[in-house]
Amino acid sequence: MARILLVEDDTSMGFLLVDFLETNGFDVKLYKEGIKGLEAFEKHTFDFCILDVMLPGMDGFTIAENIRKVNKRIPIIFLTARAMKEDKIKGFNLGVDDYVTKPFDEDELLLRIKAILNRIQLKEEDLTTEFSIGKYHFDSANQMLTLDDDAKRLTQKESDVLKMLCQSMNNIVRREDILVAIWGENDYFHGRSLDVFIAKLRKYLKNDESVNIENVPKVGFVLNTD
Repeated sequence: MARILLVEDDTSMGFLLVDFLETNGFDVKLYKEGIKGLEAFEKHTFDFCILDVMLPGMDGFTIAENIRKVNKRIPIIFLTARAMKEDKIKGFNLGVDDYVTKPFDEDELLLRIKAILNRIQLKEEDLTTEFSIGKYHFDSANQMLTLDDDAKRLTQKESDVLKMLCQSMNNIVRREDILVAIWGENDYFHGRSLDVFIAKLRKYLKNDESVNIENVPKVGFVLNTD
């Protein structure tokens, strides 16, 4: 459950957004003053910030600027009644992720939040280099697959294929996605090469019966772990 910091001085809108976002699975903390919102951010942990631009005492720009000094990665959406180009440029220069002009559709805001969170998740998954595969440990940065004291260094492509399967553990990874990501194109000859690499990975993982690479005909592969 993502925890959202919402700073909005319009009481009616604030309560409506809290109710809407909590109904959609978020944990939301509402503050009506800029300084209170910033103090809450400094004291507690949040995954997302939604800031009204025009606030009493401290505006959304100032809050965002202070937040970015502490956390450069947390997503921020600005809410504003003003559609001025200068405001948008200032907001994006501060590193905010999106800019929503009032009045807005709540469902559209929800989609924007989810899209930003999905992008962040994909980036974090791409940065992850170590995976547990049943009894195996896989260090993709060093291309090492280890079981107990037995370590095997994989080739670059073997490591790349296994990493893609690990990033979607127990879920289908499409053949075409692997081919385009690793070989640069989806064609018959590279497809045959992929099948060879899958066969090699199955061999490397054979000493743990709880692990298997399932072939989903004409679709892709699943790295299954019990």
